[in-house]
Amino acid sequence: MTVFLIGFMGAGKTTLGKKLAPKLQCTFVDVDHLLEQREGMAIKDIIATHGEPYFRQKESETLRSIDLNNKIISTGGGTPCFHDNMAWMKAHGITLYLNVSEKVIYSRLKTVDREQRPLLRGLDDEQLRTFIKERLNERRPFYEQAQLSLDTVSVPLNDVAEQIRNYTK
Repeated sequence: MTVFLIGFMGAGKTTLGKKLAPKLQCTFVDVDHLLEQREGMAIKDIIATHGEPYFRQKESETLRSIDLNNKIISTGGGTPCFHDNMAWMKAHGITLYLNVSEKVIYSRLKTVDREQRPLLRGLDDEQLRTFIKERLNERRPFYEQAQLSLDTVSVPLNDVAEQIRNYTK
């Protein structure tokens, strides 16, 4: 079984993935962390040094290089939106959209170090709200192509695991 976790930054992909993997007897992989290891620098530095198109290409290459045997894979927020990654993920596993409200995303992102997130750098709280709304509207058509969609804020972890198991039957 291979499950790709997709959704906006702050949706909880990494947090959920780490908890979900043992329940589904899978190994957890975070695409961003794997890419950082391979490039030898943080995502923010990759983008600052090489630009976003380079980052998106490397992100896609990293995604497609993962051994897909029994994996829960946390993707970056933009991963499904570039290089036909969404179609590739759907062809190679189950895509689960962590469909979290703008309000929840804002409450999570307003407390992070925005300088560590290239897309949030320099945004004040009101600009952050606007950014989330606009970017989520751009990305939602990609996210909504997922085979499963759950508001994981209100769905218990065991129920998420059960829905994935049921989908694979």
